[in-house]
This record gives sequence, C-alpha cells and structure tokens, in this order.
Amino acid sequence: MPRLTQKLVDSLRADERDRIIFDETIPGFGVRVFRSGRKSYMIQYRSKKRTRRFTLGNCNVLTPLAARKKAQSLLADVCDGKDPAQARLEGFAAPTVADLVERYLNVHAAKKKSGDEDRRNLEKDVLPVLGRHLVEAVTCRDMDKLHAAIGERAPITANRVLAAASTMFGLAERWGMRAENSNPCRRIRRFRENHRERFLSEHELARLGSAIREFESEGHAGAGVCAALRLLILTGARKGEIRNLEWSEVDLKVAVLRLHDSKTGPKVIRLGAAAVEILAGLERKHTVMVFPGTNGTKPIEISDAWRRVRARAGLAGVRLHDLRHCFASVGINGGVNLEVIGALLGHTRSETTRRYAHLSDDPIREASERIDGTIAAALAGNPLTNEPERVGTKTTP
Repeated sequence: MPRLTQKLVDSLRADERDRIIFDETIPGFGVRVFRSGRKSYMIQYRSKKRTRRFTLGNCNVLTPLAARKKAQSLLADVCDGKDPAQARLEGFAAPTVADLVERYLNVHAAKKKSGDEDRRNLEKDVLPVLGRHLVEAVTCRDMDKLHAAIGERAPITANRVLAAASTMFGLAERWGMRAENSNPCRRIRRFRENHRERFLSEHELARLGSAIREFESEGHAGAGVCAALRLLILTGARKGEIRNLEWSEVDLKVAVLRLHDSKTGPKVIRLGAAAVEILAGLERKHTVMVFPGTNGTKPIEISDAWRRVRARAGLAGVRLHDLRHCFASVGINGGVNLEVIGALLGHTRSETTRRYAHLSDDPIREASERIDGTIAAALAGNPLTNEPERVGTKTTP
C-alpha cells in the first residue's frame, strides 16, 4: 500500500469498476476511484461487527493533508466507540428549519387569517438564514441575531417574524422536533411599536375627495379603482374586504354587505346612502368580483392608485388602513358611542375599539373649558352673566 500524496492521487485513473487505494500509514484511510473518474477520500472501519465506509470529501476539494487529518480525527472517534457513518445518517434524517417551515405553513398557517403574512416573513427572512440548520440546533442567539438584523431595516416586520417563528418552534416541541421548553424565541425583547393611528380632518377629507375626482377625470385610473377607494372611506372596511368583494355578498335592497369571510370571520357591513349609490352605479361585468382586475380573474389593485391620490391630496404617509381610523373618528366626533363603532368596524374585542376612546373626550374637554372660563371670569370680576348679585339667602318676591 502506498502513501497517499497529491501526485499519486492525480495519477489514478478510472477502471471498469470502482476501486479503493488505501494509505500505508493510516489504516482504513484511502481514496476511492469511481468508474466515472470521480475520486473521493474515505475511511473504512468496523463498528458493531459491521464494516462501514465514510466519505471525507472530493479529491478536487480536499488536499491529502486535510483528508489525512480528518481521517485521523474520525478514526479516533471510532476507537471511542462512535460510528461516524451512523451519525451522518441520523443527521440527514433530522429535520431542518426548512422542513419545519414547510410543515408549519401547510398544517398551521394555512388555517390562519394571517397565513399569507407568515409565509412571506418566513420565506423571505428565516429560510435564507436558517433554512439549512437543524431544528434542534437553533439557539436563542441565532434568533436574537436574526431579529436584530431585520430590525435594522424594519422593526415591526422583525417583530412579526419573531412572533411567527415563536409559534413555529412551539409547535416543533409538540411535534417532537425539539426538546420541551426549548423555544429559542423566548426572552427576546421585541422592538417598541408606536401605533400609527392617523385621523383625517374635514379639510383633509375634502382634499382627498377632490384628488380622487381629478384622478378619475384625467383618466389616471378606472372608475372601479376610484369607486373602491370611496367605499373604503365611506364604510371603514378593510382593504381586502373591498378588493375581494363578490356580487353575491352585496345586498342593496337592505343596504348591507354580507361578507362570507373576513379577518374576524363572516361579517355584515352596513351601507349608507352614498355607498349604496356607488355600488348601484357600477357596471356589472360577467365576473364574480365587484372589482375585478384587468384579466377578470384576480381582484383589482388599488395600492398604487392610493399612493398617487394621497400625494396629490398632500397626505403623504397616510395609509389605506388609516381610512378605517378616519371612519371611526368621524363617528365618535358625531356622538356615536364606542360599542356602536366597534360593531360597525367588525371588532370582536372591545379592547380593539378602546384605542379610539380619547376621541370621545372632546365634549368633556369643551365642557371643562366652558366651566373654567366662567369661574375664571367671575374671580377676575368679569362675570359672563348679567344676573343681579345675590347675597345671603334667597328672598321671596
């Protein structure tokens, strides 16, 4: 048996069958020459009365010296009772994060209203970084680094990714992919989120209406896009509820939209006279959807039109979802109580509507200011009323 050197390995040629040339100095270390001409370093050893072979790497990648060191280390493990080939097989069988993501999306996220968001976040931010990691090998440090990296460009997205990953690794424990109580997302501090409720004033609503009319008259968007925008303003509905609206859900006789599904399940949206007029004026094409896209099979796209309309109206930064907040604020300022607002918006929890509570403080504040002004004027010797001064007890005329 010769000593394996680079010159010797380069000189080896393919034969009619695979063959192994062993090294003279390290028993079990050799190079395997395949019929195809490919060459790989390997070791051969016995474990539990079985002869096993373990490939170290391609000869075009490993040098004889690197392969020799790797062989010595693994053969030393064999002497300690380990089996490198079996460990590799078990490693291949162990699920990776990519396997976990696939199962999570198919089994769990598919049932969630936010399943599409989970898919986007996991496929975009988790798989490229951790996809090849074993599920059981992912650490809190790995997730903390990932969360921080995403947070540098998009803190809110980083929190959403962490939330989806936490649920996913929690399920991995239930599915036997990780040890119990080992979720690597625990104790990672989320980035602070500032709720961005934006309420349009009457002047801003007027500018918005004018911008939509100009946008429509100049031919920048079809009547469907502008009608969808107006309905969002008039109903407080979510963007998806209007974009995906079907004619079977529209009942103009009783002025309601009966949605088969929404973020909170089946839902009824009451329509005012202006909203009914918009829907009644739409041309009913041979499509299921009220607002079909150009090909008639997908819903209309309104985000781009909204960005251009809000720019014309001078409302930079206002989101489509802020129109929903605007609907709530107009109602509350008009005297509608929070419970009714919650019902109109389709909130299933009162806490969700409670964010608008500060808007209903305005009448109380106005009353406080009136009382404050009256008392202050009286103390200053400038009473606001012309009533005669009364001292002591009331006298009978």
